[in-house]
Amino acid sequence: MAQTIAILGAPLDLGAGRRGVDMGPSALRVANLNAKLVSLGYKVEDLGNVFVSQQESSRIGAAHARYLKPIAATCVELAHKVERAAGQGKFPLVLGGDHSVAVGTVSGMAQHFRKKKQKLGVIWLDAHTDMNTPDSSPSGNVHGMPLACLVGYGPKPLTHLYGYAPKVDAKNVVLVGIRDVDLTERPIVKQSGVRVFTMRDIDERGLRSVMEEAVMIASQGTAGIHISLDMDGVDPDEAPGVGTPVRGGFSYREAHLAMEILSDSHRVRSMEVVEVNPVLDTANRTALLGVELVMSAMGKRIL
Repeated sequence: MAQTIAILGAPLDLGAGRRGVDMGPSALRVANLNAKLVSLGYKVEDLGNVFVSQQESSRIGAAHARYLKPIAATCVELAHKVERAAGQGKFPLVLGGDHSVAVGTVSGMAQHFRKKKQKLGVIWLDAHTDMNTPDSSPSGNVHGMPLACLVGYGPKPLTHLYGYAPKVDAKNVVLVGIRDVDLTERPIVKQSGVRVFTMRDIDERGLRSVMEEAVMIASQGTAGIHISLDMDGVDPDEAPGVGTPVRGGFSYREAHLAMEILSDSHRVRSMEVVEVNPVLDTANRTALLGVELVMSAMGKRIL
């Protein structure tokens, strides 16, 4: 029987500095995501979008963690829906929204495995490490904090979803494609114990070597891997529609190869695609590429 992919939209823009990323889930759906997944032989259940407060009707709250309360509320709802879908044997695929949504996705998957006394590994493909805390963040934007929250650093409403922290063991967390880290963030990354592969590592070693090691690290002692794909991990020449573009990212083929290697591992249990901002895009190019990359992660092959 074909596996079911449960699609969940999380149109959250409260964690980002630039508006428009709340339209990301629509852009990915407009790029024909659902039908393309069906063409690979999957059953697809689109569960719609989780509720997100509008910026205009929300309180910013503390300047060092802007919109923390409504972001946490969205992540709690998302976590429960992801956990429920995984518990039903479905593959959760979350469409962001800014990267804050990962707190909800990963917490839901971690809780699903925790109930079975199992652990989750995470591979985070991104230009940024997303490991600021309210004390280190230059902007107070929560989309720069989700990975720190998931390994136990940061504001309690995000670190302690389900009442415990950390959600994932840092030794099973791998960042790939990193090329822009705040000076104040670097000590947190180094102290945390997560494994970081920068673009220099990819240049020197090649992406295949890096991805195979990433899969090994994220798989060690875990029941499976979550892929967190920030579209700004891809070079802005290929993915212009992102809020924080950084030159020198994955090429078109490197991005596909990363997804193909993850698919070949047969270890992937959930995925999210985040930071697609149609306001900054050209003819929906970034969402179209996002859909292509999901397809590669879900088993599409050239031949």
